[in-house]
Amino acid sequence: MSKRKAPASENNLNHDLCDFLIELANYERNVSKNIYKYNAYRKAASVLSGLSTRIKNGEEARKLPGIGEKIAKKIDEFLETGKLRKLENINKDESNVAINLLTRVSGIGPTKAKELYDFGIKNLDDLRKHENKLNHHQKIGLKYFDEFEKKIPRNEIIEIEKIIKHAINELDEQYVVTICGSYRRGKQESGDIDVLITHPSYTSEDKEEKKKCSLLDRIINVLKKEKLITDTISQGETKFMGVCNLSTEESKCNRRLDIRLAPYDQYYCAVLYFTGSDLFNKNIRKHALEKKYTLNEYSLKPLTEEGLPGKPENITSEEDIFHILGLPYKDPTERNM
Repeated sequence: MSKRKAPASENNLNHDLCDFLIELANYERNVSKNIYKYNAYRKAASVLSGLSTRIKNGEEARKLPGIGEKIAKKIDEFLETGKLRKLENINKDESNVAINLLTRVSGIGPTKAKELYDFGIKNLDDLRKHENKLNHHQKIGLKYFDEFEKKIPRNEIIEIEKIIKHAINELDEQYVVTICGSYRRGKQESGDIDVLITHPSYTSEDKEEKKKCSLLDRIINVLKKEKLITDTISQGETKFMGVCNLSTEESKCNRRLDIRLAPYDQYYCAVLYFTGSDLFNKNIRKHALEKKYTLNEYSLKPLTEEGLPGKPENITSEEDIFHILGLPYKDPTERNM
């Protein structure tokens, strides 16, 4: 996944609150390295972004899941003053600002950003002068920084989806293709394009590496011939990370593209997981444990009396997962939490 500054904000009546929470989250991840606080701020932003009403005060916010007293006080401070003292102090520190900026480059994590800052690199211009310090992925991230920062309109992904599905169908009609993420959840904008594919000939029992490589290689090669894929960041047996470009009059932007190959018998667990949202995934995994199951991107397994995962359930659709867990089926558009 490419890096985004905040959850999708179309029709988000609390976008300014979400923005400051995401800024705090990024600081905790990139500088303080406090993953607990990072997750707390991200969860609060996700909850607020999904509301259909404007939050009036911290007391109202506290009634929502994932928002405690400390975050509620910050919401009150922001609503009363239009700013946040903690964030202002953070942004006065040159190292905080530089590290947060550098981590927005695809492929650069907090540790690498700190290393670059310690070397004297404080902005993108400095970074361009020292590209020799970057790996291939990071160089691609820097090259397309401005374009990767822009959200992708839904109508553009629809056109890309048509090209991908047509090309793959021409290659082999047995391939199954799903574009996941916020696009599948019906959002009008996405940060990147996540494509999940499978083929009946490839299952979790298949240990033949050549088959996996061949199935993915054929797809990547045909999409390059279609001139959709312009750059490769990395390519393994089951995952491709790269850049695509629709190259039309309406859109000439380069976009982040991830393509994953999942085993046929694990496909719908993967579709559920990569569709999200993060909070929805967390909640359904928690519910699965309450029902004595363990759920992840690979399988749904009942827990034994000893609490160990048993044999995976036979999953042939997302509906199967909901049914086994005793939940009403939620359409992807209902999973924006």
